[in-house]
Amino acid sequence: MAAKKAYESFSKSLIEDVHKWGCMKQTGVSLRYMMEFGSDPSDRNLLLSGQFLHKELPIRIARRAVELGTLPYGLSEKPAVLKVRDWYIDSFRDMRKFPEIKDINDEKEFTQMIKAIKVRHNNVVPTMALGVQQLKKGLDPKIDYEDLDEIHQFLDRFYMSRIGIRMLIGQHVELHKPNPPPHVVGYIHTKMSPVEVARNASESARAVCLREYGSAPEIVIYGDPSFTFPYVPTHLQLMVFELVKNSLRAVQERFMDSDKVAPPVRIIVAEGIEDVTIKISDEGGGIPRKGLPKIFTYLYSTAKYPLEEYPDLGMDDRVTMAGYGYGIPISRLYAQYFGGDLQVISMEGYGTDAYLHLSRLGDSKEPLP
Repeated sequence: MAAKKAYESFSKSLIEDVHKWGCMKQTGVSLRYMMEFGSDPSDRNLLLSGQFLHKELPIRIARRAVELGTLPYGLSEKPAVLKVRDWYIDSFRDMRKFPEIKDINDEKEFTQMIKAIKVRHNNVVPTMALGVQQLKKGLDPKIDYEDLDEIHQFLDRFYMSRIGIRMLIGQHVELHKPNPPPHVVGYIHTKMSPVEVARNASESARAVCLREYGSAPEIVIYGDPSFTFPYVPTHLQLMVFELVKNSLRAVQERFMDSDKVAPPVRIIVAEGIEDVTIKISDEGGGIPRKGLPKIFTYLYSTAKYPLEEYPDLGMDDRVTMAGYGYGIPISRLYAQYFGGDLQVISMEGYGTDAYLHLSRLGDSKEPLP
Protein backbone atom coordinates (compact mmCIF):
# COMPACT_ATOMS: atom_id res chain seq x y z
CA MET A 1 0.00 0.00 0.00
CA ALA A 2 2.88 2.39 0.68
CA ALA A 3 3.67 2.60 -3.03
CA LYS A 4 0.05 3.38 -3.85
CA LYS A 5 -0.04 6.11 -1.20
CA ALA A 6 2.99 7.86 -2.68
CA TYR A 7 1.17 8.37 -5.98
CA GLU A 8 -1.90 9.68 -4.18
CA SER A 9 0.23 12.25 -2.38
CA PHE A 10 0.82 14.09 -5.68
CA SER A 11 -1.52 17.04 -6.14
CA LYS A 12 -4.38 16.83 -8.62
CA SER A 13 -2.98 19.79 -10.55
CA LEU A 14 0.41 18.06 -10.90
CA ILE A 15 -1.23 14.90 -12.29
CA GLU A 16 -3.27 17.04 -14.72
CA ASP A 17 -0.05 18.77 -15.79
CA VAL A 18 1.61 15.38 -16.39
CA HIS A 19 -1.29 14.37 -18.69
CA LYS A 20 -1.16 17.70 -20.54
CA TRP A 21 2.60 17.48 -21.20
CA GLY A 22 2.29 13.79 -22.05
CA CYS A 23 0.25 14.77 -25.13
CA MET A 24 2.87 17.20 -26.48
CA LYS A 25 5.08 16.38 -29.44
CA GLN A 26 8.61 15.11 -28.78
CA THR A 27 11.59 16.38 -30.79
CA GLY A 28 14.20 13.81 -31.85
CA VAL A 29 17.85 14.69 -32.43
CA SER A 30 20.48 12.86 -34.48
CA LEU A 31 23.96 11.71 -33.51
CA ARG A 32 25.38 14.09 -36.12
CA TYR A 33 23.48 17.04 -34.66
CA MET A 34 24.63 16.22 -31.10
CA MET A 35 28.19 15.97 -32.37
CA GLU A 36 28.22 19.19 -34.38
CA PHE A 37 26.38 21.18 -31.71
CA GLY A 38 28.59 19.83 -28.89
CA SER A 39 31.88 20.37 -30.70
CA ASP A 40 31.69 24.03 -29.57
CA PRO A 41 30.51 23.95 -25.93
CA SER A 42 30.42 27.78 -25.70
CA ASP A 43 28.24 29.47 -23.09
CA ARG A 44 25.76 30.33 -25.86
CA ASN A 45 25.50 26.71 -27.04
CA LEU A 46 25.19 25.36 -23.48
CA LEU A 47 22.44 27.89 -22.82
CA LEU A 48 20.58 26.81 -26.00
CA SER A 49 21.03 23.14 -25.07
CA GLY A 50 19.72 23.79 -21.53
CA GLN A 51 16.68 25.66 -22.91
CA PHE A 52 15.93 22.80 -25.32
CA LEU A 53 16.13 20.19 -22.52
CA HIS A 54 14.03 22.36 -20.19
CA LYS A 55 11.17 21.97 -22.67
CA GLU A 56 11.91 18.52 -24.13
CA LEU A 57 12.64 16.40 -21.03
CA PRO A 58 9.31 17.07 -19.24
CA ILE A 59 7.46 15.94 -22.40
CA ARG A 60 9.38 12.66 -22.59
CA ILE A 61 9.15 12.01 -18.84
CA ALA A 62 5.40 12.83 -18.75
CA ARG A 63 4.66 10.42 -21.63
CA ARG A 64 6.27 7.58 -19.70
CA ALA A 65 4.55 8.51 -16.43
CA VAL A 66 1.14 8.45 -18.14
CA GLU A 67 1.87 5.11 -19.80
CA LEU A 68 3.08 3.58 -16.53
CA GLY A 69 -0.40 4.20 -15.15
CA THR A 70 -2.29 2.43 -17.97
CA LEU A 71 -0.59 -0.96 -18.36
CA PRO A 72 -2.54 -4.17 -19.03
CA TYR A 73 -2.83 -7.27 -16.80
CA GLY A 74 -2.61 -5.13 -13.64
CA LEU A 75 1.09 -4.39 -14.22
CA SER A 76 0.49 -0.72 -13.26
CA GLU A 77 -0.58 -1.81 -9.77
CA LYS A 78 2.56 -3.81 -8.97
CA PRO A 79 4.56 -2.17 -6.13
CA ALA A 80 7.79 -1.99 -8.18
CA VAL A 81 6.02 -0.33 -11.13
CA LEU A 82 4.30 2.19 -8.83
CA LYS A 83 7.73 3.05 -7.45
CA VAL A 84 9.08 3.73 -10.96
CA ARG A 85 6.01 5.84 -11.78
CA ASP A 86 6.65 7.92 -8.66
CA TRP A 87 10.25 8.54 -9.78
CA TYR A 88 8.99 9.78 -13.15
CA ILE A 89 6.39 12.06 -11.57
CA ASP A 90 8.98 13.43 -9.09
CA SER A 91 11.34 14.17 -11.97
CA PHE A 92 8.57 15.81 -14.00
CA ARG A 93 7.70 18.02 -11.02
CA ASP A 94 11.35 19.03 -10.52
CA MET A 95 11.63 19.96 -14.21
CA ARG A 96 8.39 21.98 -14.22
CA LYS A 97 9.29 23.82 -11.01
CA PHE A 98 12.56 25.00 -12.53
CA PRO A 99 12.12 28.57 -13.85
CA GLU A 100 12.93 29.65 -17.40
CA ILE A 101 16.66 29.44 -18.19
CA LYS A 102 17.76 33.01 -18.97
CA ASP A 103 21.51 33.03 -18.42
CA ILE A 104 24.50 30.75 -17.90
CA ASN A 105 24.03 30.68 -14.09
CA ASP A 106 20.48 29.35 -14.54
CA GLU A 107 21.88 26.79 -16.98
CA LYS A 108 24.50 25.61 -14.46
CA GLU A 109 21.84 25.12 -11.78
CA PHE A 110 19.63 23.32 -14.29
CA THR A 111 22.53 20.99 -15.18
CA GLN A 112 22.95 20.03 -11.52
CA MET A 113 19.23 19.28 -11.29
CA ILE A 114 19.10 17.00 -14.37
CA LYS A 115 22.24 15.25 -13.13
CA ALA A 116 20.31 14.40 -9.93
CA ILE A 117 17.33 13.20 -12.03
CA LYS A 118 19.63 10.85 -13.95
CA VAL A 119 20.87 9.37 -10.65
CA ARG A 120 17.30 9.02 -9.34
CA HIS A 121 16.52 6.84 -12.38
CA ASN A 122 19.64 4.62 -12.15
CA ASN A 123 17.67 1.60 -10.93
CA VAL A 124 14.72 1.83 -13.30
CA VAL A 125 15.66 -1.29 -15.30
CA PRO A 126 16.03 -3.68 -12.33
CA THR A 127 12.96 -2.20 -10.63
CA MET A 128 10.81 -2.65 -13.75
CA ALA A 129 12.25 -6.18 -14.07
CA LEU A 130 11.06 -6.82 -10.54
CA GLY A 131 7.60 -5.48 -11.45
CA VAL A 132 7.44 -7.89 -14.38
CA GLN A 133 8.48 -10.72 -12.04
CA GLN A 134 5.71 -9.70 -9.62
CA LEU A 135 3.27 -9.87 -12.56
CA LYS A 136 4.53 -13.26 -13.73
CA LYS A 137 4.07 -14.76 -10.26
CA GLY A 138 0.38 -13.88 -10.34
CA LEU A 139 -0.30 -14.96 -13.93
CA ASP A 140 -1.77 -18.25 -15.00
CA PRO A 141 1.26 -20.50 -15.68
CA LYS A 142 -0.45 -21.73 -18.86
CA ILE A 143 -0.18 -18.26 -20.45
CA ASP A 144 2.32 -18.18 -23.31
CA TYR A 145 4.57 -15.15 -22.76
CA GLU A 146 4.63 -14.43 -26.48
CA ASP A 147 0.91 -13.63 -26.14
CA LEU A 148 1.74 -10.75 -23.80
CA ASP A 149 2.57 -8.58 -26.79
CA GLU A 150 1.27 -5.37 -25.27
CA ILE A 151 3.72 -5.71 -22.38
CA HIS A 152 6.66 -6.41 -24.70
CA GLN A 153 5.77 -3.41 -26.84
CA PHE A 154 5.37 -1.20 -23.79
CA LEU A 155 8.78 -2.28 -22.41
CA ASP A 156 10.43 -1.65 -25.80
CA ARG A 157 8.96 1.87 -25.87
CA PHE A 158 9.75 2.47 -22.22
CA TYR A 159 13.41 1.38 -22.40
CA MET A 160 13.98 3.12 -25.75
CA SER A 161 12.66 6.34 -24.24
CA ARG A 162 14.93 5.84 -21.23
CA ILE A 163 17.99 5.44 -23.48
CA GLY A 164 17.06 8.74 -25.16
CA ILE A 165 16.48 10.65 -21.91
CA ARG A 166 19.78 9.40 -20.43
CA MET A 167 21.64 10.18 -23.64
CA LEU A 168 20.34 13.77 -23.74
CA ILE A 169 21.05 14.41 -20.05
CA GLY A 170 24.45 12.67 -20.14
CA GLN A 171 25.52 14.49 -23.31
CA HIS A 172 24.60 17.90 -21.84
CA VAL A 173 26.32 17.18 -18.50
CA GLU A 174 29.50 15.87 -20.19
CA LEU A 175 29.82 19.03 -22.31
CA HIS A 176 30.58 20.95 -19.11
CA LYS A 177 33.77 19.00 -18.45
CA PRO A 178 36.86 21.14 -18.93
CA ASN A 179 39.65 19.79 -21.22
CA PRO A 180 37.90 16.76 -22.75
CA PRO A 181 40.21 14.16 -24.37
CA PRO A 182 40.86 14.64 -28.10
CA HIS A 183 37.99 13.63 -30.44
CA VAL A 184 35.53 13.36 -27.53
CA VAL A 185 32.30 15.41 -27.70
CA GLY A 186 30.26 14.63 -24.58
CA TYR A 187 29.34 10.93 -24.81
CA ILE A 188 30.35 10.75 -28.49
CA HIS A 189 33.82 9.76 -29.73
CA THR A 190 34.29 11.19 -33.22
CA LYS A 191 37.08 8.70 -33.98
CA MET A 192 35.97 5.56 -32.19
CA SER A 193 37.74 2.33 -33.15
CA PRO A 194 35.10 -0.46 -33.08
CA VAL A 195 37.89 -3.07 -32.94
CA GLU A 196 39.34 -1.40 -29.83
CA VAL A 197 35.94 -1.16 -28.10
CA ALA A 198 35.15 -4.79 -29.03
CA ARG A 199 38.48 -5.85 -27.53
CA ASN A 200 37.81 -4.07 -24.21
CA ALA A 201 34.22 -5.34 -24.01
CA SER A 202 35.19 -8.93 -24.80
CA GLU A 203 37.96 -8.87 -22.17
CA SER A 204 35.39 -7.78 -19.57
CA ALA A 205 33.01 -10.55 -20.71
CA ARG A 206 35.80 -13.12 -20.57
CA ALA A 207 36.63 -12.03 -17.02
CA VAL A 208 32.99 -12.69 -16.02
CA CYS A 209 33.15 -16.15 -17.64
CA LEU A 210 36.44 -16.97 -15.88
CA ARG A 211 34.97 -15.91 -12.56
CA GLU A 212 31.84 -18.04 -13.03
CA TYR A 213 33.32 -21.18 -14.58
CA GLY A 214 37.04 -21.09 -13.75
CA SER A 215 37.93 -21.11 -17.45
CA ALA A 216 36.81 -19.33 -20.61
CA PRO A 217 37.07 -19.88 -24.38
CA GLU A 218 39.50 -17.75 -26.38
CA ILE A 219 38.24 -14.72 -28.31
CA VAL A 220 39.63 -13.86 -31.75
CA ILE A 221 38.96 -10.44 -33.30
CA TYR A 222 39.25 -9.74 -37.04
CA GLY A 223 39.18 -6.18 -38.37
CA ASP A 224 41.28 -3.07 -38.88
CA PRO A 225 42.10 -1.44 -35.50
CA SER A 226 42.91 1.86 -37.23
CA PHE A 227 39.41 2.18 -38.74
CA THR A 228 37.31 4.74 -36.81
CA PHE A 229 33.87 6.35 -37.07
CA PRO A 230 31.74 8.58 -34.79
CA TYR A 231 29.69 6.68 -32.20
CA VAL A 232 28.98 6.40 -28.48
CA PRO A 233 31.61 3.99 -27.08
CA THR A 234 29.65 3.21 -23.89
CA HIS A 235 26.68 2.01 -25.99
CA LEU A 236 28.87 -0.22 -28.16
CA GLN A 237 30.75 -1.55 -25.12
CA LEU A 238 27.45 -2.53 -23.52
CA MET A 239 26.15 -4.34 -26.63
CA VAL A 240 29.33 -6.26 -27.43
CA PHE A 241 29.84 -7.20 -23.76
CA GLU A 242 26.36 -8.70 -23.61
CA LEU A 243 26.62 -10.65 -26.88
CA VAL A 244 30.12 -11.99 -26.17
CA LYS A 245 29.14 -12.96 -22.62
CA ASN A 246 26.25 -15.04 -23.99
CA SER A 247 28.50 -16.71 -26.57
CA LEU A 248 31.18 -17.52 -24.01
CA ARG A 249 28.61 -19.04 -21.69
CA ALA A 250 27.13 -21.21 -24.48
CA VAL A 251 30.55 -22.49 -25.59
CA GLN A 252 31.78 -23.01 -22.04
CA GLU A 253 28.72 -25.04 -21.05
CA ARG A 254 28.80 -27.11 -24.24
CA PHE A 255 32.48 -28.07 -23.92
CA MET A 256 32.78 -28.18 -20.13
CA ASP A 257 32.92 -31.98 -19.87
CA SER A 258 34.42 -32.57 -23.30
CA ASP A 259 37.96 -33.75 -24.14
CA LYS A 260 38.00 -31.29 -27.04
CA VAL A 261 39.42 -27.79 -26.67
CA ALA A 262 36.58 -25.26 -26.63
CA PRO A 263 36.52 -23.41 -29.99
CA PRO A 264 37.12 -19.64 -29.86
CA VAL A 265 34.40 -16.99 -30.09
CA ARG A 266 35.07 -14.99 -33.26
CA ILE A 267 34.37 -11.26 -33.63
CA ILE A 268 34.49 -9.79 -37.14
CA VAL A 269 34.31 -6.01 -37.66
CA ALA A 270 33.37 -4.98 -41.22
CA GLU A 271 33.16 -1.42 -42.51
CA GLY A 272 30.55 -0.68 -45.16
CA ILE A 273 29.62 2.65 -46.68
CA GLU A 274 26.38 2.95 -44.68
CA ASP A 275 26.89 0.49 -41.83
CA VAL A 276 29.59 -0.87 -39.61
CA THR A 277 28.71 -4.49 -38.87
CA ILE A 278 30.09 -6.51 -35.98
CA LYS A 279 29.48 -10.25 -36.18
CA ILE A 280 29.93 -12.39 -33.07
CA SER A 281 30.12 -16.10 -33.91
CA ASP A 282 30.21 -19.02 -31.53
CA GLU A 283 30.02 -22.81 -31.68
CA GLY A 284 27.98 -23.09 -28.49
CA GLY A 285 25.36 -25.45 -29.90
CA GLY A 286 22.88 -22.84 -31.11
CA ILE A 287 19.30 -22.13 -30.13
CA PRO A 288 16.29 -24.16 -31.37
CA ARG A 289 14.36 -22.17 -33.99
CA LYS A 290 11.22 -21.93 -31.86
CA GLY A 291 13.33 -20.51 -29.01
CA LEU A 292 14.74 -17.64 -31.10
CA PRO A 293 11.85 -15.17 -30.65
CA LYS A 294 12.11 -15.67 -26.89
CA ILE A 295 15.59 -14.16 -26.71
CA PHE A 296 14.08 -10.77 -27.60
CA THR A 297 11.40 -10.86 -24.91
CA TYR A 298 11.55 -9.40 -21.41
CA LEU A 299 9.31 -12.04 -19.88
CA TYR A 300 11.57 -14.96 -20.61
CA SER A 301 14.50 -15.19 -18.27
CA THR A 302 15.93 -17.90 -16.13
CA ALA A 303 18.22 -15.44 -14.37
CA LYS A 304 17.95 -14.85 -10.62
CA TYR A 305 16.63 -11.44 -9.68
CA PRO A 306 19.18 -9.78 -7.41
CA LEU A 307 16.65 -7.15 -6.34
CA GLU A 308 14.40 -9.76 -4.77
CA GLU A 309 17.26 -10.87 -2.56
CA TYR A 310 18.90 -7.47 -2.08
CA PRO A 311 16.27 -4.77 -2.54
CA ASP A 312 18.72 -1.96 -1.76
CA LEU A 313 21.27 -3.02 -4.33
CA GLY A 314 22.54 -0.09 -6.40
CA MET A 315 23.79 -0.91 -9.86
CA ASP A 316 24.65 0.57 -13.22
CA ASP A 317 23.16 -0.54 -16.53
CA ARG A 318 26.02 -2.87 -17.35
CA VAL A 319 25.61 -5.02 -14.26
CA THR A 320 21.85 -4.77 -14.52
CA MET A 321 21.77 -6.17 -18.01
CA ALA A 322 23.97 -9.08 -17.07
CA GLY A 323 21.59 -10.60 -14.55
CA TYR A 324 18.13 -10.11 -16.02
CA GLY A 325 17.96 -11.87 -19.34
CA TYR A 326 17.32 -8.34 -20.64
CA GLY A 327 20.70 -8.03 -22.33
CA ILE A 328 19.62 -9.05 -25.82
CA PRO A 329 16.38 -7.01 -26.12
CA ILE A 330 18.00 -3.93 -24.57
CA SER A 331 21.10 -4.31 -26.77
CA ARG A 332 18.81 -4.28 -29.82
CA LEU A 333 17.24 -1.01 -28.58
CA TYR A 334 20.70 0.57 -28.15
CA ALA A 335 21.54 -0.43 -31.74
CA GLN A 336 18.22 0.90 -33.06
CA TYR A 337 18.54 4.17 -31.13
CA PHE A 338 21.03 5.54 -33.70
CA GLY A 339 19.56 3.82 -36.75
CA GLY A 340 21.21 0.37 -36.46
CA ASP A 341 19.87 -3.07 -35.54
CA LEU A 342 20.69 -6.41 -33.97
CA GLN A 343 19.92 -9.75 -35.62
CA VAL A 344 20.55 -13.21 -34.24
CA ILE A 345 20.81 -16.24 -36.55
CA SER A 346 21.28 -19.67 -35.08
CA MET A 347 22.11 -23.20 -36.28
CA GLU A 348 20.81 -25.63 -33.74
CA GLY A 349 23.46 -28.26 -33.06
CA TYR A 350 26.29 -25.93 -34.09
CA GLY A 351 26.25 -22.31 -32.91
CA THR A 352 24.93 -18.77 -33.10
CA ASP A 353 25.85 -15.65 -35.07
CA ALA A 354 24.81 -12.22 -33.81
CA TYR A 355 25.00 -9.33 -36.30
CA LEU A 356 25.25 -5.88 -34.79
CA HIS A 357 24.58 -3.23 -37.45
CA LEU A 358 25.64 0.32 -36.55
CA SER A 359 24.66 3.22 -38.78
CA ARG A 360 27.72 5.08 -40.06
CA LEU A 361 26.02 8.20 -41.29
CA GLY A 362 24.82 9.35 -37.88
CA ASP A 363 21.97 11.34 -39.39
CA SER A 364 19.02 9.16 -38.42
CA LYS A 365 16.87 10.82 -35.76
CA GLU A 366 16.18 9.09 -32.44
CA PRO A 367 13.21 6.71 -32.73
CA LEU A 368 10.79 8.41 -30.35
CA PRO A 369 8.19 6.11 -28.80
